Order: sequence, then C-alpha cells, then structure tokens
Amino acid sequence: MMTLVIGGSKCGKSSFAEELFADFLGEKIYIATMLPFGEESHASIAEHRKKRMGKGFATIEKYTDIEELSLPENCGVLLECMGNLCANEMFRDGKISVPTEKIMRGIEHLRTRANRIVIVSNDVSSDGNSYGDPTAEYIKILSELNRKIAEISDNVIECVFGIPLVRKGALK
Repeated sequence: MMTLVIGGSKCGKSSFAEELFADFLGEKIYIATMLPFGEESHASIAEHRKKRMGKGFATIEKYTDIEELSLPENCGVLLECMGNLCANEMFRDGKISVPTEKIMRGIEHLRTRANRIVIVSNDVSSDGNSYGDPTAEYIKILSELNRKIAEISDNVIECVFGIPLVRKGALK
C-alpha cells in the first residue's frame, strides 16, 4: 500500500505520516532526504529525529539515487520528503536536470521491496506567486512528480492546519 501525504510548510504532514506506521509490525525505514546545510536545516533535522524517537524507525540518510537503496523485504518505508529529493536530484553537480523519470524509477524500486510506503511531499504550487528560472522549473517538476505519485498511490492525504483530508482512498 502506498500513501502520498501532501501539504504546505509546517502543516503537520510529517507527524501524520509517522502515525500511519503506528500499527505496522515489520521493519520501519525512514528515508531522510534533507541535505544538511546551514543552521536552519540542522535544526529541522534534529527536530524530526526527536519527534521520531521511540517510534521504531531505522533512519537512512539518502539525498539522491533512491533506486540504489537496499531494503529488507516487506518493510515499511517513510520517504521524507519528495520536495528535498526533487531539489537534490535537480540541482546536483551544479547542473539543472529533469529528474522526474529517475525519481519515479526509485519509487518503483521501493514498491518492489516495501509492504507499506508513505511519501511526504510539499504543495509548492498554490501560493500564486510568479518565480523566475530555475525556481519555476522546480515547482513544475515537483508538481508533476506529485501528480504521478498520486496517480499510483492507494491513498492521497492532504494535511491542512494539522487536519488530514482524504483526497483519494481512505483512512483506517
């Protein structure tokens, strides 16, 4: 089963995504994609680690190339977050690339190993602002990834002000 949890910044999507593993009895893997740089990102990473403590997740720091991950069979995977993974792949090596197909291959790889997958992503296209290149290209690519992931997901949940809203599928 695959679930996409999407929402704006600081809307409760990460906490909600973790709750989706409360009843999971197998090995739980948290794939952390935030590339640490600067004081703010280190503080955010520390906050997420603290909130996950005691929930049984093994953390794998993987900023790119999720298709290379070696995972135990029938595990549960929480991928946090697609926005970071997209940016890391898109702007790696000082060049701008379109990583949509590469990331989707990585997700398909996860689906071959995991019984439960929860992908957290950001809604970055609804603020109504205009951006120049390359930010506009990033928004376009992440929006396309979100659409593709939503299409193949069993459940799509939007978090708004900490409230999970079912957009596809159902909550247990």
